[in-house]
Amino acid sequence: MSHFTMLQLPTFNDPRGSLTVLERALPFEIIRTYWIYGSDGQTRGGHRHTHTRQALIALNGEVSMYMYDGVTEDTIMLNHPSQCLLVEPKDWHTMTFGKGGVLLVMSSHAYDRSEYIDTPYERAAHD
Repeated sequence: MSHFTMLQLPTFNDPRGSLTVLERALPFEIIRTYWIYGSDGQTRGGHRHTHTRQALIALNGEVSMYMYDGVTEDTIMLNHPSQCLLVEPKDWHTMTFGKGGVLLVMSSHAYDRSEYIDTPYERAAHD
């Protein structure tokens, strides 16, 4: 089990296909929505935020999420459209896209470049 929050969204399956519901699932109001695609084999992100929260869903393919909050790090594979990873402002994150990966991103705030933190956390020295 990961230190980071992964939501399993309600999904309904029948012979016609699957329907996944996002309604009332997120702990914040969605202000900005965008998706990233055409990034096969690329790593994107490499930042954290001062106040923006995000929810990420791989709508197609796989996206490997590296997460580090300054204490705990983990790599989480998003590979099903019913999985939703919450990214808190403190979470340094990168996304590495598999073939055909499409990542839906929902944010709690509008885009503001000044609230991005591009400097990674310093790692503690180990004895």
